[in-house]
Amino acid sequence: MFKLRTNLLLFLSGISILLVSCNMNEENLTEKAVKIHDQILTVDTHCDTPMRLLRSGFNLGEKHDSREGGGKFDFPRMKEGGLDAIFFAVFIGQGDRTEEGNEKARNYVMEIFDAILTSVDENKDIAAIATSPEDAYEIEDKGKRAIFIGLENGYPIGNDLSLIEKYYGMGARYITLCHTGNNDICDSSTDSDGPEHNGLSDFGINVVKEMNRLGMMVDVSHISDPAFYDVLEISNAPVIASHSCARTLCDNPRNLTDDMLRKLVENGGVIQICFVSEYLKTPEPFPERDSAKYALREKYKNFQNLSDTEMDSARAEWYAIDREFPPELATVADLVNHIDHIVDLIGIDHVGIGTDFDGGGALKDCYDVSEMGNVTLELLKRGYTPKDIEKIWGGNLMRVFRKVRDIAEKES
Repeated sequence: MFKLRTNLLLFLSGISILLVSCNMNEENLTEKAVKIHDQILTVDTHCDTPMRLLRSGFNLGEKHDSREGGGKFDFPRMKEGGLDAIFFAVFIGQGDRTEEGNEKARNYVMEIFDAILTSVDENKDIAAIATSPEDAYEIEDKGKRAIFIGLENGYPIGNDLSLIEKYYGMGARYITLCHTGNNDICDSSTDSDGPEHNGLSDFGINVVKEMNRLGMMVDVSHISDPAFYDVLEISNAPVIASHSCARTLCDNPRNLTDDMLRKLVENGGVIQICFVSEYLKTPEPFPERDSAKYALREKYKNFQNLSDTEMDSARAEWYAIDREFPPELATVADLVNHIDHIVDLIGIDHVGIGTDFDGGGALKDCYDVSEMGNVTLELLKRGYTPKDIEKIWGGNLMRVFRKVRDIAEKES
């Protein structure tokens, strides 16, 4: 009996030592992750928060509550999450492809450009506009946050190539060629009417060439598979997928197949992994939520051509559905599964991060920008080295950014 009791005590003592050791290892790993996250340049290539800037009273310099409809991003939370640089999306949904529709689109995106520039200027003590890779590092060294701009959807180009240079002059350093619908440039991966151009249009070919000439990154997220292959055939510079995932792990047309990823390597480009749950894992059936969302899209005409008042109402009703039927969000582990797959397939040099915050991006354990360090921690747990993590968080994107610019300067 005494021997049995002694063995039990030894066993329990061993378990206690093991648990203490595990806790210490976890704490050490967390401390290491925090240090790495602080030392490297962290870049998010896609955030839709600028749409909120057109609403009265929204100030990026104030901290908001993402759980109470305050959005996923502001400057105080950007600092909390250790995010150094972000690409603000000048987003516009696909509207009428008429002279009147194109003019309305041009006017709308200019409002967003102006709102971004004004907002950053109003918070110049903590943020600054960036237009080059060098800007990001210099702004970081000053203890500020770098704000890049990308144009999501080439729709406001209409059929006027000169507008590309205009948007470049406003600070845009990439253009996502289309969004959820076909436009005059190319086919979308999700247009309900199917393909129109079977890839890039003739005008789209000239758009890619003009972007190459200017040193502007071509963004292939949202475009159809044939359009993707056309872009890689036409472009003389590396391209980016600013917010996409791996289709092998989640069969969604917005994601890239393994063959597309291999072609991306040949091009020298990079895929930035998105935080939208539907692109990370196949969602479980949720008919009540799906029906409510579908009805809302029908009510608000797929959220196209809405007034500010209508858009505010649509957002409020969207968030109400989320509260009534909360979605099952993917996790940081799901996100890093995509990174693992891509690294195993094509190597460490062609993957990065593009959250799509305020455009649908949100993870259970990285719900807003304040929790970005959780990604670094998970990467460290998976065995990624500090150098690997630096590449994923911004190094790969900045390499592509420089290459696109250098090719343009060399050929000018």
